[in-house]
This record gives sequence, structure tokens and C-alpha cells, in this order.
Amino acid sequence: MVLITAVRDYINRMLHDISGMKVLILDSQTVSIVSVVYSQSELLQKEVFLVELVDSISMSKEPMSHLKAVYFLRPTSENIQLMRRQLTTPRFGEYHLFFSNMLKDTQLHNLADSDEHEIVQQVQEYFADFVAGDAYHFSLNIASNHMYMLPAVVDPTSLQHFCDRVIDGIAAIFLALKRRPVIRYSRTSDIAKRVAQEASKLMYQQESGLFDFRRAEVSPLLLIVDRRDDPVTPLLNQWTYQAMVHELIGIQDNKVDLKNIGKSSKDQQEVVLSSEQDAFFRANMYENFGDIGMNIKKMVDDFQQVAKSNQNIQTIEDMAKFVDNYPEYRKMHGNVSKHVTLVTEMSRIVEERKLMLVSQTEQELACNGGQGAAFEAVTNLLNNENVSDIDRLRLVMLYALRYEKENSVQLMQLFNKLASRTPKYKPGLVQFLLKQAGADRRTGDLYGNRDLLNYALNMARGLKGVENVYTQHQPLLSQTMESIVKGRLRDVDYPYVGNHFQQARPQDVIIFIVGGTTYEEARSVSLQNSTNSGIRFILGGSAVLSSKRFLKELEEAQRIARTSSNVI
Repeated sequence: MVLITAVRDYINRMLHDISGMKVLILDSQTVSIVSVVYSQSELLQKEVFLVELVDSISMSKEPMSHLKAVYFLRPTSENIQLMRRQLTTPRFGEYHLFFSNMLKDTQLHNLADSDEHEIVQQVQEYFADFVAGDAYHFSLNIASNHMYMLPAVVDPTSLQHFCDRVIDGIAAIFLALKRRPVIRYSRTSDIAKRVAQEASKLMYQQESGLFDFRRAEVSPLLLIVDRRDDPVTPLLNQWTYQAMVHELIGIQDNKVDLKNIGKSSKDQQEVVLSSEQDAFFRANMYENFGDIGMNIKKMVDDFQQVAKSNQNIQTIEDMAKFVDNYPEYRKMHGNVSKHVTLVTEMSRIVEERKLMLVSQTEQELACNGGQGAAFEAVTNLLNNENVSDIDRLRLVMLYALRYEKENSVQLMQLFNKLASRTPKYKPGLVQFLLKQAGADRRTGDLYGNRDLLNYALNMARGLKGVENVYTQHQPLLSQTMESIVKGRLRDVDYPYVGNHFQQARPQDVIIFIVGGTTYEEARSVSLQNSTNSGIRFILGGSAVLSSKRFLKELEEAQRIARTSSNVI
């Protein structure tokens, strides 16, 4: 909640103090930052009558001096160039410039030089440089997210751009929270170490004055980890509502594209799935698929009752009452049809891809031992004509991650079968995954087989019984949070940067996953926060992954690694 509130406050401050008719001008990244926390109707209430992208506004020459231009942009060199061009031939009556992160002095001088007409009223830094999709979950929406898998020698410039964007995002989070953290990172990850050290340098040296909030409380903890420490979570099928919608249909900035699904009406071609704006979604986003069906049925029944009472209009008073309640009725109708459409489509996909069958084996591979039974189950599914190519690939990957150190003959048999059954399969992709995220590369105990404490925990969990065979998997992140709550996160696995150590138990912990988060992990964070342990966790990442995106990025990294002469 704190992140959504912070971004909303920044936008309120931008728009509130500027009276009159306004045009809001955004770039391809700030449009996401604004859209997840602010609806179009709310913008209208702030007298924003036009929202434009900064590059498309450059194309137009039509003067609009009656409008005040409010720019909210990332401080990139491209945006500064566009801004300078637009200031030399101004179209609007006033220009108010807001940047989502720290401006360099040179950028500020360049803007000042271009303002020959003296129409810029203000230039401000408002640190909303992250997409606050949910109460405790943010993303940086980095398009070239595969970069974290490549060694620095392959493409140093692109990797530096990737790291710069991550550090900008992390810096903005702490400037928005008005805190300076103690920083730790995942020991086996070069990229996590690099991000941690560069973030520390920025906060404690280059911009130490900006981050010195002189607060007496214990410093928050920033823990930087690598997606490759837990490659299992983004490979699994999901069975809770938000995670499942993203896995099977796709969520982008809290919106779901339904254009290609069934017979969706004109106003339902893109729907918003936001815990802030949709009470049903807020109540059900972490529920499992079986319960969602029953809860939607109840929502449909409630709606039918309302619809029935609306049909019974006999007097003028009834008519007036109907007109008064109509916006609410229409909103309820839209909400019911949105959730019914989503669940119907997901049910169709589950049946078509035989996902209940596939997922049962996935969960067994992720959570339980028994190589012989696992080999047989995976072989049977590879032979099953109804199982899709992507599901075959994910099953072999999950098997390989689990049993890479055991029977190599069986693993080779699965590789060969996969290659013969899946025409689109890129040879060597499973081996590339093992090279990237195999047991020797990971920090933390992914399967809980070497650590006695984890063994005991798994035993205890087994005795309690699992509420649902499809949701028994717990991401590695759950274990990490548990260790932090108990003060048992090992320094040897997660070293501190510099000489800034945790003096006492932190009240706020931001865990940033370089390589991207999943909605399953966001759910774990939300559930952990509901236990009132005295620590508030916030999860962030360079992107939000589905299994499709994770595999696509793995393929892209493999392609670049193969074509690069720098990678041995």
C-alpha cells in the first residue's frame, strides 16, 4: 500500500497545484507508472483533458496555448533531447516539468538553455520511477530483462544500461520511502553483487546528502537476490487467481487484453485487474482456482438479484431510483462479465492443455523426492499427444533442475525424447538453464535437501497436510523471509555491502529480484505480511515473469551467448 500511496501522492502534487485545463505528457515508461495507480476518470477530475506520449506530441505542430503542459518523464538523454526540441517551438501556454528520478546538472543546464521563451514554470524531481502494481509488489518493466543472464564481457554497454535502470528504480523506492537501507546480496551472483555495490555507492557516497533523512529508527534492509537462485517458481503452472491469469492470459500493468478471447464486447476488450479498483479481485486474487469458481457463482447470483429488482419498475420513484443506481449497476455488470470471461477462458485452456495432469507432476518435481516415479511420470507426459510443447519443455527443465546430480542416463533419455517430440525445441536450452541456474550456481537451499532445518520444516508441513496438491509449492522467497523474521539469514550466503550492518531487527525489508518476480512470490509476501511478524516485506524486480516470458528470455540469452565470441 505504501508504494501505491507514494506514487499517487506524487501525481496529486503534480496536478493539484496547477489550476486550469491541462495536458499530461508521459513517456513509454511513465505511462505505466501512472496508469496502475490513477484512473482516467481521476485524471479528468484534476482537469487533465488530454494524455499524450512525448514522442508523438513532437509530431504535431498545432498550437494549444489554452492548455498547460504537465510533463512527467524519466530523465533519459532521449527524453531531454525531445524536451529541448519542444521548448524551442512551444505549443502550450505553460510548461511544468517533472522527472521520475535525479536529473544531472548538465541535463538541467541544457533544458535552461532551450527555454528561450521562458515558458517553463518549474522543474521538479518526483521519485516515482517504479510500477507499483500491488500493495507490496513493484516492477521496473525492463524490456531487455535477459541481460542479467549474460557475463559482463558479452555486451558491457547493454549490461550497464540494465544495471543503471535497476539502480534508478531501487534509489527511487528509498527516496519515496524517505529511508536509506543497509544492503545485502546473494553471494553466488555477480549481477546481484554489482547492483548492491553500485546502489551502496550512490546512497552512501555520490548522493549521501540526498539519502540522509536523519531518522532514528532502525535502517530498512535491502536484499538483492538473483532470479537464478530459484528458477523453479517461474517454470510452474499457477493455480491462484492473479498468478493464473498472468500465466495463462497475461497481465500488463494491471490490464488484461481480451481482444482475442471469445466474444468479448467492445468495452471489455481490455479489462483492468487492480486490487485498488476491484473489490472482488482484491478479495480473491490469492484464492485457488476451485474457490474462485464458487465465489464467481455467488457474485453472478447477487447480480441477478439486482437485475431482477431493476426490471420491476412501476412508479416514477422506481424509475428515479433506477437512474440513480444505474452507474453502480453498470459497473457491477462490467465486473461480473469480466471475471466470468477470465475464468471461462482459463478453464478452457486448463482442459485443452491437460494442465491438471501436467501440474500434478510439476508440483511433485518441485516439492517431493522419488526420482524413479518422477522419471516415469515425465516420460508418460512427453508421450501424451494432448500435452503442449511448452509444457513438455517445462517438465524436462523441472526434472533436470531437481535431479541434475543424479542419474545422468535418465536425463539424457528425456533430452532425446524432448528433442524428438517437440519440433520447436531449441537444442541445448535445458543444459543452458542448468549452466545458468544449476545447483552449483545457486545461493540458498532450493529443494531443502541439504539443510536439516529445512528437512524438519518439510516434515512438519507434510504432517500438517497440504490443503491443495496444486498449490503445495513454496517459493524460495518464503524461506528467505522466514530466515529474516527469525534473524537467521546467514552472512556467509548474503553478505553485507561495506561497513553498514544491521544494528537490530529491521521493520521494513525490500527484496529485489534481479531477473524478475512472479505473482506466486507476490502472494507469499502478502501472506507473510498478514502474519503481523513486526516486519513489513516489499517485493520488487526488473520485470514480472510468466513461464512463457522466462523461457523466451532464456532462449534470447542462449542465442546471444552462442553468437558471442566472448563467451567460452
